[in-house]
Amino acid sequence: MSRYERWNAILELLSQEGRLSVEEAAEALTVSTATIRRDFDQLAQQQMLMRTRGGAVSQSVSYDLPLRYKTARHADEKQRIADAAAELVTPGAIVGMNGGTTTSEVARALAIRADPDLGFTVVTNALNIAAELTVRQHVKIVVTGGVARPQSYELIGPLASGVLEQVALDIAFLGVDALDPVAGAFAHHEGEASVNNLLIGRASQVVAVADASKIGGRAFARICSIDAIGTLITDEGLPDEEAARFTDAGVNVVRV
Repeated sequence: MSRYERWNAILELLSQEGRLSVEEAAEALTVSTATIRRDFDQLAQQQMLMRTRGGAVSQSVSYDLPLRYKTARHADEKQRIADAAAELVTPGAIVGMNGGTTTSEVARALAIRADPDLGFTVVTNALNIAAELTVRQHVKIVVTGGVARPQSYELIGPLASGVLEQVALDIAFLGVDALDPVAGAFAHHEGEASVNNLLIGRASQVVAVADASKIGGRAFARICSIDAIGTLITDEGLPDEEAARFTDAGVNVVRV
């Protein structure tokens, strides 16, 4: 297990339990207590947890963790969501997608499923998605301008608008940091929210892709109102009553 995978696992355990001792973490991850102590100290320096005597507690504030620390969270759910999302894309379609772990999975699923003779076009502000799909000969990549944000690999700022104002998208997949059936979709960073709003504004169809842990909360910056989203693809962890709230708001809910 690499350091980043270990940190992912520690943060996941903390999100579930709220508090974790060195011994509990060492037993769960099958590593030494000395390794866990170093991990706790390094994560505390980055304000991802709070160190206590003999362990750690989760931060009371929701931090925007770098993308590389999030990749292992809810991995199975994200893959199922991605597969369902890819089925919505017709051959030759023009597809928009912002950054994030779930949209990255959607990009991979699309690349595998696409008809190599027809292919498809991807318009994105996510550098990691563009880099991964560039090697696929049947995928045309259009990348927005902007300044790269290290936490998410997304390009943000006014330079992105020049490209987005010139394109039309058949479908846009929107990854979110939080999604509420009344308040709408949110991102942790206002720059990401602004570019994401421009992106989905160019699409005929907007599909939010989010595992159930993202549902029902809010983050700092709103991307769009709920009526801008036509479909939500999420996992079976979303309760019936919460799904009904989205359906009442006019959103087609798909649970996989």
